[in-house]
Amino acid sequence: MHSPVKRKLDAEKDYVFDKRLRYSVRQNESNCRFRDIVVRKEEGFTHILLSSQTSDNNALTPEIMKEVRRALCNAATDDSKLLLLSAVGSVFCSGLDYSYLIGRLSSDRRKESTRIAEAIRDFVKAFIQFKKPIVVAINGPALGLGASILPLCDIVWASEKAWFQTPYATIRLTPAGCSSYTFPQILGVALANEMLFCGRKLTAQEACSRGLVSQVFWPTTFSQEVMLRVKEMASCSAVVLEESKCLVRSFLKSVLEDVNEKECLMLKQLWSSSKGLDSLFSYLQDKIYEV
Repeated sequence: MHSPVKRKLDAEKDYVFDKRLRYSVRQNESNCRFRDIVVRKEEGFTHILLSSQTSDNNALTPEIMKEVRRALCNAATDDSKLLLLSAVGSVFCSGLDYSYLIGRLSSDRRKESTRIAEAIRDFVKAFIQFKKPIVVAINGPALGLGASILPLCDIVWASEKAWFQTPYATIRLTPAGCSSYTFPQILGVALANEMLFCGRKLTAQEACSRGLVSQVFWPTTFSQEVMLRVKEMASCSAVVLEESKCLVRSFLKSVLEDVNEKECLMLKQLWSSSKGLDSLFSYLQDKIYEV
């Protein structure tokens, strides 16, 4: 039965499954210090799951980004050898929460533009400075900042269902997450410009062929494939893993920190100007009417 009705039923079935999974993850998690993420201590590694209760599709707010930063800070000093980042639900991360953005910037443009830009800066900086290997498991769409941070991580595994998009210019924003530097380096200038300026969408296989993703796995076995490989990594020496990452990444650290500062300064200037803010509001208002 190939019809809109069947697609709707399938979507409702997936939604029920995602809701149950979210509930199950939270019920089984003993650490209740976080509201919008779940942190699990596994043998040899720390597992952070985006599981937002306050935004749709694991969108990022300053409060959620602060929780991720706290979890990264804890994992940096515990006995884990590496970090696994994944998500609950059918979407990995939809980037910044634009409804939150509009609400806050409408109330106090100058104060909130500084606060939100600094939250993004500190969030990205936490990934840049994390010394242990970061493995990311992309179960579904990764948009905006949710895609931009991937080159700051060390291994990215994706489900066949995943896709990647950074439509910054389309939504009247400048790049974030160091993507203005990392995307041209990894994808090449031509494709990076299409993604950052035109909002081009990459499938999991395209992202893999261009180096944004390490491997792509079939959706039904994705979790098992990831856990098998993460556990194998966790059996390695902690010193070897950390020093290997240092050798690969150390020369890039200062460059990425500088890029991050410049990107967030640009966002702050954009949001604090009436012209930049009006452009963003106009675009998002048009999208609301389209729906």
